[in-house]
Amino acid sequence: MPKKAPETARLYYSIGEVANMFNVNTSLIRFWEKEFDVIRPKKNKKGNRLFTRKDVENFHIIYHLVKERGYTLKGAKEKVKRNPEEVQQDVEIIRTLDQLRDFLLALRENLQKQT
Repeated sequence: MPKKAPETARLYYSIGEVANMFNVNTSLIRFWEKEFDVIRPKKNKKGNRLFTRKDVENFHIIYHLVKERGYTLKGAKEKVKRNPEEVQQDVEIIRTLDQLRDFLLALRENLQKQT
C-alpha cells in the first residue's frame, strides 16, 4: 500500500521521494514514466526528474492498477486511457477506506488501553 504524500504543499518531488511514497525502487518509477504518457516529470539543469503533485496522483493510479488490482501494463495503459475518471474514483475510495481502517484501528487500540 503506498504511503501518503507529505502534507506539506510542495511543487516538486524527487524520484527518491516518489519511490519512498510507494515503497518501490527508483528504477520502477523511471520504467513507469517511460511506459505511461500521463507522467511527465520536469527535469532540472542536472537532469534530475522533478515530479509534480499530479504526477504523484498518476503514480497512485498506476500503482493501484498494477500492484493492487493485478493489471498488466498493457491493461493498465488501456484503463487509464479509456476511463481515467473511474480509476481516479476507485483510488479515492480506497484512500478513504484506508483512512477509515486506520481510524478504527487507533480507536480499538485506545479502547484496549483504557480497559
